[in-house]
Amino acid sequence: MVEGLIGKKLGMTQIFDDQGNAVPVTVIQAGPCVVVQKKNQEKDGYSAVQLGLVENRKFRANKPIAGHFKNANVPPTRILKEFRLIEGANNEPNVGDQILVEEVFHVGDLVDVSGRSIGKGFQGVVKRHHFRGGRATHGSMFHRAPGSIGASAYPSRVLPGMRAAGHMGGTKVKIRRLRVVDIDPENRLLLVKGSIPGHRKGYVFVTISK
Repeated sequence: MVEGLIGKKLGMTQIFDDQGNAVPVTVIQAGPCVVVQKKNQEKDGYSAVQLGLVENRKFRANKPIAGHFKNANVPPTRILKEFRLIEGANNEPNVGDQILVEEVFHVGDLVDVSGRSIGKGFQGVVKRHHFRGGRATHGSMFHRAPGSIGASAYPSRVLPGMRAAGHMGGTKVKIRRLRVVDIDPENRLLLVKGSIPGHRKGYVFVTISK
C-alpha cells in the first residue's frame, strides 16, 4: 500500500478523549487520490506511485500535462506527488485506482506532515532570527538593529550565511511524528494531534512515520 496521501488543511479544533481531556487537533481533508503513474524496481530502480488529489474544481492543464494524464486515462489534477510503496504489502494499487484515507491511515498511527509555511513578508532580524536587540532608552541607536555583520579590514565583506533581515516564511516545513486521533471516512477527514504548517485550505502531504 501507499505510504501517504495528499491532503488539504481545513483548520484546527479540539476533541475530548476518554478521560475528558481536551486534545488540540488539526483537521485534514486527505484524499481521495488517484494513481496517475506507477514506478517499479525493474524499470525505475524503486517502487512508488504518483498520486493526484481529486478535487471538485476542474484543472485546465497544458498539453504536456494533459497528455500525461491521458496516458493514465484519468482527469487532470492540480496537485501531483510521488509516494513510495510499503515493502511487503500485497495490495499494490494500479494506475487509475483511487486511494482513500481509511486504506492508508489508522487511529493511533504516527504520521509526518509537510507543507509550505505561512508567508510573513519582509521581516527584520528580531522577528526573523529572534535577535535580542539593543537598549530601548538612554540614547541607544540600535533598538532592533543586527549589529556588526563583518570586519572592515579582513575579509572586508559579508560572509555567506550571515543572519540578516529578509523574506520570512513561505518555505517547506515538515512536522514529524504526529498521532492520528480520529478518522472520518465518510467526509474523508483525518484528525492529527497538534498543529501543522500552512494556512487554511493549503495543500499538505501526509506520510507514515518511519
